Amino acid sequence: MTLVLGIDIGGTGSRAALGEVDDAGSAPRIIDQLTGTRIEIGSSGSTVLDVVRELVRSAAETWPDRFSEVSGIGIGATGIASLAEDPSAVLAEISAEHGVPAVAAIDAVTAHLGALGGTGGAITVLGTGAIAIAHPGPDESGNWTSAWSRADGWGHLFGDRGGGAWLGRQGLELALRTHDGTDERGRALLEAASRRFGTPASWPGQFYTRNDRAGLLAEFAIDIAETARSGDVASADLLREAGREAARSAVAAARRSSRADSAAGRLDRTAGQQIRVALTGGVAAAGSHLVEGFRIETGHLDPNVTIVESAGGPLAGALTLGHLGAGGKLGAQDRAIWT
Repeated sequence: MTLVLGIDIGGTGSRAALGEVDDAGSAPRIIDQLTGTRIEIGSSGSTVLDVVRELVRSAAETWPDRFSEVSGIGIGATGIASLAEDPSAVLAEISAEHGVPAVAAIDAVTAHLGALGGTGGAITVLGTGAIAIAHPGPDESGNWTSAWSRADGWGHLFGDRGGGAWLGRQGLELALRTHDGTDERGRALLEAASRRFGTPASWPGQFYTRNDRAGLLAEFAIDIAETARSGDVASADLLREAGREAARSAVAAARRSSRADSAAGRLDRTAGQQIRVALTGGVAAAGSHLVEGFRIETGHLDPNVTIVESAGGPLAGALTLGHLGAGGKLGAQDRAIWT
């Protein structure tokens, strides 16, 4: 048995897990975990690398005997590519202190490794934002090349199609059209939004002046799911469209990853074969209408797509990342993986 440490850092908190890998090399199994602080974002960037240091230190102190058996550390974190300095120096520092390789990746990579159990395919993660990421999977030697491809993840102003903020904005726009008398389909949404945010005249002041407007928009996605479950047709249509957007991003990422893999000299293994795709994230649980939209659109875009249930979460993916890093099976990739 081999032990690995996995770290998952999101916008609302952070976690570390001690995982066990059997001799057959199957996906690591979580045997214990602890929680850490949430990251903060200010004018100087994100504190994500400070949180990484704290979690590794806490893990060493919490599991002093077993930590000495850890063979690798995998870190998946939000904002690590765009809101933090190059993590390579921190990884080198951690590796030197503990004598094991440390690998970091954007949180979408660890979500992929967790959801697909360390195999090839594509996922779309629907949270407050939305991003799709794909990889053809390991080669015959078990190595993961730098063929990670993404689609969307552009933030609530320019993209994040199908995510919570996108869905909330679509719902509020329809509610305001109903308020203006130009589209009556949003009556239930207007009532729900008024209960949550007050009179429509107050909405611009609530949203335009806040730096957390994406989260505030995503809160309304909860109401959209509830009105859809109550039978509102417009809300159900919005959820289906969110699912369709998630499907478009997943298939686009899968196709780009396949092209990159072929350009690197490997065979295009997806041609005529099934592409495994999963839908993950909190908004993915918004209801059957969203899943229906995702399922129908993936089939329409590519008949070789097989939708699979998520095998695990990003913390499990961070453990897999650590295991792959310990075995030297990962290639670094700009703005995706650091070794």
